[in-house]
Amino acid sequence: MNWCAEAAAVAATVPGAGVGDGGLRPPMVPRQASFFPPPVPNPFVQQTRIGAAKRVQIFLLGIILLPLRALLVGLMLLLAWPFAAVSTACCPEKLTHPVNDWRRKITQPALTFLGRAMFFSMGFLVTVKGKIASPLEAPIFVVAPHSTFFDGIACVVAGLPSLLSRNENAQVPLIGRLLRAVQPVLVSRVDPDSRKNTINEIIKRATSGGEWPQILVFPEGTCTNRSCLITFKPGAFIPGVPVQPILLRYPNKLDTVTWTWQGYTFIQLCVLTFCQPFTKVEVEFMPVQVPSDEEIKDPILFASRVRNLMAEALGIPVTDHTYEDCRLMISAGQLTLPMEAGLVEFTKISRKLKLDWDGIRKHLDEYASIASSSKGGRIGIEEFAEYLKLPISDVLRQLFALFDRNNDGSIDFREYVIGLAVLCNPANTEEIIQVAFKLFDVDKDGCITEEEFSTILQASLGVPDLDVSGLFKEIAQGDSISYEEFKNFALRHPEYAKIFTTYLDLQTCHVFSMPKEVQTTPSIASNKVSPENHEENTSDKKDD
Repeated sequence: MNWCAEAAAVAATVPGAGVGDGGLRPPMVPRQASFFPPPVPNPFVQQTRIGAAKRVQIFLLGIILLPLRALLVGLMLLLAWPFAAVSTACCPEKLTHPVNDWRRKITQPALTFLGRAMFFSMGFLVTVKGKIASPLEAPIFVVAPHSTFFDGIACVVAGLPSLLSRNENAQVPLIGRLLRAVQPVLVSRVDPDSRKNTINEIIKRATSGGEWPQILVFPEGTCTNRSCLITFKPGAFIPGVPVQPILLRYPNKLDTVTWTWQGYTFIQLCVLTFCQPFTKVEVEFMPVQVPSDEEIKDPILFASRVRNLMAEALGIPVTDHTYEDCRLMISAGQLTLPMEAGLVEFTKISRKLKLDWDGIRKHLDEYASIASSSKGGRIGIEEFAEYLKLPISDVLRQLFALFDRNNDGSIDFREYVIGLAVLCNPANTEEIIQVAFKLFDVDKDGCITEEEFSTILQASLGVPDLDVSGLFKEIAQGDSISYEEFKNFALRHPEYAKIFTTYLDLQTCHVFSMPKEVQTTPSIASNKVSPENHEENTSDKKDD
């Protein structure tokens, strides 16, 4: 009996090695509750369905309301421009000192009135609850949920506090002048130090003792469909000063305001909203939240507490989605996947798995190469087996089940990323790769032949007639696989690591299930993988 036949015979005695004995295999890694799917799978999509009768009503009302309201909005903007011009006269684009003289005292009440009149002309009926805090009580307002460009109504109701805005917006004719009138914190996309400079500017203004206007921030950083509160960015909480949360609600039967990554466009929403008899909006000023000493040191903790309070008041859940999920959605669309396939709850995944955006984006490319042929952008057992170039077997089903965290028979991108990080990458260490190579190198000569490769895979997968020629050719550059080739392949395809470690676990279970008098510790004979053992090994292939 040669080395390969002997290895196959030993493997055949391992419990669960045969086909159909999957239930006897040792249990795998248990699920982690912290990685359960979010309560809202996709907060960045809005699908407003409008019936035929409603379409007719919108058309008939729009004949009168749309041109009238568009004219009134334009008129209000033109009336506001002179006041904004006076307020910003002789002031640089980026302010270094607050404008608190007679100009602000005259122009701010006028601009606030015109702002309210503009939203009223759009058809908004605004209900205000709670009391607005003074600049000394709360230097910063945090507004959520952020779901539309109409959320600017919170700025008008709060008395035109300063906003965070891009530099480019200040250059837009008319709108740019109005924006500069509220003394915004301008953010540059070109300047690599923009983030640091923005944080320093927020801290300077928030700790000025009321000299600067209050700052209004949308901490979510992007628009959602108001079904949950996504991760709050810590910028508004870094100064460690009291903040006043502001809640926004749009209690309308027909949603014509939500502006998400998937849904109606800016123009479509304006037209739909202007064609409504009225649009209700509620602005609620919650009690001021003062950070504790611990929260002053940890702004993320402060942001999390404020978010939970706001979510509780709104009666909606929280998720760990963030703007980076939107970027992944766009990337998924570019890879011909459904856009929602890119959602992973970036905040949670990046923090718990120590992954950055570039790393997750790389996994998305890998995922797309597997799921491109499937319907719905999800990986089934067939696509999984085809990608690994292995037949569907008990071991493969168990590996697939570990990825399939919600047991729905398919793997989405989020499950794929978690599976690689939790199951495969920890098993894909240098030590495991060396042990796996020695396992395949049956005759211990420092390289793996196709026969050796086939024998061990047949045994570990429980498929006696397994054809591995395609997989072998992908790894080997010649007639055999060297350690470096094996290692490079394992690092590029960590999914195989779990198959290798599963087989090693089976060997261990087999040994320790034997009677004590014949039980020995599993060991792998030294071979030419380790340089220090190079001199002690001899090749048996010449004798064969």
